[in-house]
Amino acid sequence: MLKPTERTRTAARRSRREPTMAEAAMWKLLRDRRLGQFKCRRQTPVGPYVADFCCPALKLIIELDGGVHVLRTDSDAARDAWLTAKAGFTVLRFDNEAVLGNPAVVLEAVRKHAERMR
Repeated sequence: MLKPTERTRTAARRSRREPTMAEAAMWKLLRDRRLGQFKCRRQTPVGPYVADFCCPALKLIIELDGGVHVLRTDSDAARDAWLTAKAGFTVLRFDNEAVLGNPAVVLEAVRKHAERMR
């Protein structure tokens, strides 16, 4: 089941309207095809989940993790497994602090991964 539900669509819209500081900073790095010729989308429904950033052409999802994710490692692992097995995506995770503290390093890691996936 890859088709998003109305619940995930609503959650994605709300997240696009109210991004976290890290999400806003990452979007400045990824928007306008700044990942080479590849287009990224933010807060994209993928099946029952909402991906922080998604590059459909590369089958790549970028997730930003705040402090609450320390308590959700099991659910994050299950989510990543579903996105990988059922939807065929590769999931990259970065801490919010990395995006806010050194965004160039995060963008370079994403670019290198994108190059390997071409």
